[in-house]
Amino acid sequence: MPPGFQTWPLDAVGARRIQERVREEIRIEPLGKKVRLVAGVDAAFFGERVVGVASLFLYPRMVLVEYTHVVRKVSFPYVPGLLFFREGPALIDALSALGAEPDLVLCDGQGVAHPEGAGLASHVGVMINVPTIGCAKARLVGEYEEPGTGRGQWSPLLFKGRSVGAVVRTQDGVKPLFVSPGHKITLGESVRIVLDCATRYRIPEPLRQADILSRRMKKALEGGKGAVMLLNASRAP
Repeated sequence: MPPGFQTWPLDAVGARRIQERVREEIRIEPLGKKVRLVAGVDAAFFGERVVGVASLFLYPRMVLVEYTHVVRKVSFPYVPGLLFFREGPALIDALSALGAEPDLVLCDGQGVAHPEGAGLASHVGVMINVPTIGCAKARLVGEYEEPGTGRGQWSPLLFKGRSVGAVVRTQDGVKPLFVSPGHKITLGESVRIVLDCATRYRIPEPLRQADILSRRMKKALEGGKGAVMLLNASRAP
């Protein structure tokens, strides 16, 4: 929790108070260290539970080092704009379970390109004091011009008169991603790292693997068969 908040919110009113405090703590500034390990986080819901996954990769080689998971009971309702409070606890626990601390975290959600200026990636970054990037398949706010069709081409995402993100083509001819800094990183660095991590597919590899693993684990837990073996396999081969 940010300073002054010691308990997890139970409703949207309490969550918005924390979101306001998180927004005050966000720092959009150059990376202060070399990035060697990048984590991607994603979550999948089943019934009243959520599985959070963190996949850790060597950067920029994009070699899988480790992945972890946690399963938690969902403790916050679905409220648009407050995604972090529904899945964030599981994501942070999964990151905490990694054997090595990531230098940067990619989140399947928004950073500062958010109606309140503090999306999922910003919350994760402020909560654990690590640089974060929001990398979403759809926008929440802003206007933009369609970027060129080639890999690496991008255009600014503008909201309320300022640039809050970038619309980035990660592979030739694919739909662009909406990239925004979450915490302790600049927009230019965010675009560069997302492109470095999107080696073969539209989605950056740490996020792509976290998504695949979270869906596999959800299926295993729902079906029961093979769940124990899958959930115990947390190290890369």
